[in-house]
Amino acid sequence: MTGAEELLLGTKREPDLAPTIGILLSDVVPERVTWLWDGRIPLGKLTILDGDPGLGKSTLSLAIAAHVSRGLPLPHSTEPSEAAGVVLLSAEDDLADTIRPRLDAAGANVHRIVALRTFPGDDDIPPSIPADLHLLEQAIDRVGARLVVIDPLMAFLDAEVDGHKDQSVRRALHRLSKLAEDTGTAVVVIRHLNKATGGNPLYRGGGSIGIIGAARAGMLVARDPDDATSRVLATTKCNLAAEAESLSFHLEQHDEASRVVWDGVSTHGAGMLLAESDGDPTALDEAKEVVADILAAGPVASPELRRRALGEGVSERTMRRARSALCCVRRKTGFTSGWTWELPNTAEPGQPPTLGHVATFEESWPPSGAETIPFDTPDF
Repeated sequence: MTGAEELLLGTKREPDLAPTIGILLSDVVPERVTWLWDGRIPLGKLTILDGDPGLGKSTLSLAIAAHVSRGLPLPHSTEPSEAAGVVLLSAEDDLADTIRPRLDAAGANVHRIVALRTFPGDDDIPPSIPADLHLLEQAIDRVGARLVVIDPLMAFLDAEVDGHKDQSVRRALHRLSKLAEDTGTAVVVIRHLNKATGGNPLYRGGGSIGIIGAARAGMLVARDPDDATSRVLATTKCNLAAEAESLSFHLEQHDEASRVVWDGVSTHGAGMLLAESDGDPTALDEAKEVVADILAAGPVASPELRRRALGEGVSERTMRRARSALCCVRRKTGFTSGWTWELPNTAEPGQPPTLGHVATFEESWPPSGAETIPFDTPDF
């Protein structure tokens, strides 16, 4: 058999090619994952930060940048810190009237922070990913950056990159991930949420699922369902460590600029936050209507109330909040029986209680022999 015939039949291979294919794992030296913010933002990797507009994602990213620029530890972080540079790619906020004032309000060392806003020599063209990653690498080198913030991602993707196609996005972000790995820099990419409701938080970020797939960590900023003035930072993905606990924060004005004030640990996870915020801000009001309708005819057993509320699309936590807001009455129906819930007895004689009646019951509260239970108290 000739060599050509062997190649045609697949029985012959080039003798010098096989030993060079692939990477033997015995040649790979194990390394420990290092963190910019332990459990949340790994160094040398991509991290996605998702959230609806207007909730403080950009302000939060600048607060993180300020910590890095001064070498200050981030909240609940155990990793040692040292001052380092930051590169900002921001397409939505003005440098002079928004970004610089927010950095000043956060106490940043602005000598260590560089903004890569337009292509050198052309003030109308922003740098693009992945075509202009060499410019990003130069900016990283200029300030010795350990953090890059891209806000938002879609504004900097090449025109030929389809942000809604998995393969297209992964190819673009592979090169960005490689830059992060080569420089040891944490790259935080900001996205808006899509218009879907419910479901896995990993599917709620705008664009292709390949975006969060390319990242090693993901976070979500959402409104605190228990306090409209507060925000919660929750983990949506972490392939490299145990899931970090959620943190609560609020925004305050400082010299006409907003800044982040940390408030401690939150019990709200990403799934709960999205379930609470789906639909519109009146989710609690709608849940109150549902609970009032269910209880309008009289007491309902706890399991039945839960079942019917869930059937109306009300989450269990929102249902409990609605019970509390309505000041529903919980009663034990017998020594061996369970608990029931009912509306306060403020209706006219012979008429079922209504939501309108509930709103006027305060002066006669509490009714004799009944009790109200905080919304987060389990049923018995």
